[in-house]
Amino acid sequence: MKIQHIALRLALIAAGCAALNGCLSSTPVWDRTFGNSMHTVTSMQTLNPNASANEDPVAGVDGTAATAAQQNYGKSFMVPPPPTNMLTIGIGGSGSSGN
Repeated sequence: MKIQHIALRLALIAAGCAALNGCLSSTPVWDRTFGNSMHTVTSMQTLNPNASANEDPVAGVDGTAATAAQQNYGKSFMVPPPPTNMLTIGIGGSGSSGN
């Protein structure tokens, strides 16, 4: 009986150690480099990192056209588009009845 009791204790201790192993942080290298991939890809997609220092005016769109485009864009979300009838495949109307 005593050997079974010791074996049970050892099994419980081993199971407890295995369960606590999941709480251990075993990825210090990954944690140190976390987010580097996102920063690298973002910097690769930036055409001109110093664009905010450029004080030249933007050429190509005048103020009136830009204001109208912005207002039309905002209005497009206020009114939902009218629903379209998707079932227009030969419903109703005249057909050949063979008479």
